[in-house]
Amino acid sequence: MKALVLSGGMGTRLRPFTYSTPKQLIPVAGKAVLEHVIDNILAAGITDIGVIVGDRSEKIREAMGDGSRFGARITYIHQAQPLGLAHCVLIAREFLGADDFLMYLGDNVLSEGITEIARTFTAQRPDAQIVVQKVADPRAFGVAEIDDSGTVTRLAEKPAVPRSELALIGVYFFTPAIHRAVDSIRPSARGELEITDAIQWLVEDGARVKASEYFGFWADTGSVDAVLASNRRLLDEVRPQRRGEVDDASVLTGPVVLSPGARVVRSRIDGPAYIGPGSVVEDSHVGRYTAIGAGCAVRRTLIEDSIVQDGSSLSDLRRLSGSLIGRTASVTATRRHRLIVGDDSRVEVAS
Repeated sequence: MKALVLSGGMGTRLRPFTYSTPKQLIPVAGKAVLEHVIDNILAAGITDIGVIVGDRSEKIREAMGDGSRFGARITYIHQAQPLGLAHCVLIAREFLGADDFLMYLGDNVLSEGITEIARTFTAQRPDAQIVVQKVADPRAFGVAEIDDSGTVTRLAEKPAVPRSELALIGVYFFTPAIHRAVDSIRPSARGELEITDAIQWLVEDGARVKASEYFGFWADTGSVDAVLASNRRLLDEVRPQRRGEVDDASVLTGPVVLSPGARVVRSRIDGPAYIGPGSVVEDSHVGRYTAIGAGCAVRRTLIEDSIVQDGSSLSDLRRLSGSLIGRTASVTATRRHRLIVGDDSRVEVAS
């Protein structure tokens, strides 16, 4: 089986970060979202991975490479315009060949992984298998109706009046039957080839389409709140690692990942927390659910429930919470308790 990871979206809800960085490379719990996706795919036993990329392809290629450092082989497939998920299947046909494949949205966090669902697909091998979860408001999603046996009877894309609470969460398993379906559909009203239309075509054609309900944590990391929620959930899974330096005046409690080259001086860190390689925490308190990237400096600051990306510096902050700080940003002496700061930005003495 192969995997097809979709990483070409613009990420408009995550601006200003996505002006300079693809949303799939926003870090949670010390790693890019896309790396967590790759981890889940590898855990399912799949190593041949195609990645759909768009205008920011060079940044994703630079970050992920050829896949060898993960024990995978990555093939990049360029999508000139965002023309829908089924269009991604269409342009990846040469890569996919006649193999079964997993399709996975590259900005999704599924903390429990997909290994068991992949095993179910391999054992039963329906023509298509979708992964769904009950949501409070299904109108923003593709929605599935299923019978008591888990067979899909109907799909609708973002229905105004949903007939089910089961939303498609961006993970799909397909046999080559999906290619005939993609060839048979037409663009939707928004000009895209919808994967829900292709799967619905299979249903109407009499194909066997199954659904697996996912009960673990799932988030589409398309907003700051979703990124922070994912960071909290994934940090809950970390195990303590102390590979940096901690002086005698500092205290670490709970599961803290202290990366190589990191230094903690006259400070307190309460886990779960992550401190990236080469970062310095000095005269500060890093609270629970905080992830500090590589090469950062945190001085005379109290920070909790936040993400600080690589190369940034924080100083003289009384309390920062629920914040997302971009790469190589500088934040000094602000009284604000929550900040959303883009890459290369400076925030100083703000009221």
